[in-house]
Amino acid sequence: MKRFFSKSFNRVTLTVLFMLLQIILIATAAYYLRESFALFYIESILISIIILVYIINENSNPAYKIAWIVPIMLFPFFGGLLYLTFGRNHVSPRQKKRMSAISTNTRKALRSTPSAMERLKQFDSDGAVQAAYLQNVTGMPVFEGNDAEFLPTGEAMYARMLEELKKAEKYIFLEYFIIEPGVMWDGVEDILVQKAAEGVDVRVIYDDVGSIFTLPGNFCRQLAAKGIKCRVFHRFVPVLSGRFNNRDHRKICVIDGVTAFTGGINLADEYINEKERFGHWLDCGTVVCGSAAWGFTVMFLSIWDYVSDSERDYSIYRPDIDFAKTGGGFVVPVGDIPLDNDQVGETAYMNMINRAKDYIYICTPYLIPSYEVLTALSNAARAGVDVRLITPHVPDKKTIFYLTQSNYQVLVESGVRVYEYTPGFIHSKTAVCDDKYAIVGTINLDFRSLYLHYECAAWMCGTDAVVPMKEDFLKTLESCEEITLAWCKSRPWYKKIPAGVMKVFAPLA
Repeated sequence: MKRFFSKSFNRVTLTVLFMLLQIILIATAAYYLRESFALFYIESILISIIILVYIINENSNPAYKIAWIVPIMLFPFFGGLLYLTFGRNHVSPRQKKRMSAISTNTRKALRSTPSAMERLKQFDSDGAVQAAYLQNVTGMPVFEGNDAEFLPTGEAMYARMLEELKKAEKYIFLEYFIIEPGVMWDGVEDILVQKAAEGVDVRVIYDDVGSIFTLPGNFCRQLAAKGIKCRVFHRFVPVLSGRFNNRDHRKICVIDGVTAFTGGINLADEYINEKERFGHWLDCGTVVCGSAAWGFTVMFLSIWDYVSDSERDYSIYRPDIDFAKTGGGFVVPVGDIPLDNDQVGETAYMNMINRAKDYIYICTPYLIPSYEVLTALSNAARAGVDVRLITPHVPDKKTIFYLTQSNYQVLVESGVRVYEYTPGFIHSKTAVCDDKYAIVGTINLDFRSLYLHYECAAWMCGTDAVVPMKEDFLKTLESCEEITLAWCKSRPWYKKIPAGVMKVFAPLA
């Protein structure tokens, strides 16, 4: 009986019940206000008109505007109220002030190294332009003198993570969207507990919405009892609000500020194929050893301060390594946040696509790009660049899958070669270009990743990881089916029409 109640009244169940209660209360209030309905209706329409004017003049993506304008015009009675609840980034003045102070600390900790940028300019002028954008917008400098390795599977990354975690002497910082008890997390946790007992500073951040189905509400207390510090990003409160649009989708593992992992891999068993969900799960990542790991350390500490409501001197965590070391290519740790007007992740991709001369190969689990990205890919192919994309064949979300497929035809018609990974679900988020540039990280080519989430990646130029990424992409094509124009045109109408309608609302997906 105790087990029955624990399963029936867990956090997810209570959350759903509480949110249903709110909807019932709103409906009940509307019923009892029916005598004043005319006045209420007029007021709602006026609110919707004001909001429409605000949306039109807002500095945001046009597709996101249209996705809200359509429902507001169709349902003016409650469309404006929906936008006020879910359509905006709900950031209080206090949060803005705190984030501003954290940003100041971040830029102070990331001292620029002009010599690295100068050497990058000499090595590759196009690469220097891409890196200069990232440095000027995010404050993250170019790092040189790193050993970068591409890890082509979740299994390879997991094995390497365990190896590096065991070497930790000062601190271990983990920031993940999903953590789920199982083979993968248990292996990591065993080392974390051991290292915490040895006096290593071990910290964990996880996203509450991402892990709501996998972790109990008291998970932080469980880790604290084992000597591990833990924080929850935007703890989910069952109140109808748009605050939870902004999720921490990052995957970062930093050891002693000298080794950093990132990529698409969460700490759950499907990512290493210990559990099968959507066929074979293909994912990847990278490990950077050297000065660039400091960039990921500062990225982690900034979020730690944000969720802890604190400010700290990051310099005390700075590793004692030679930041002036040369060679090994160039790395810029990319951090993207939704609290500013800069779409850093999208622009990083756009800069690479627009400067591609020979080829650009991209893996993404969700292909719902903005018009700008779609146009850039098409124009690159028309200019003779070898543009290829790999997406999943087995979907994890059917609605998103149909939206992804709805973008195939315009790409194929322009000369882009599109492939689906037939053994299952590909979760990799990568781009590799001209044997020179690469991006490995958490950024999907969809609106949620590009505009609403906290994301991260490693931008690389001339590192040892770039060519292996290209070779792995070409090898993966052997397990893919190419999408032809005939396939696109033969899609049944009952898939095309709903997908076409859903594309209008894709920015809200």
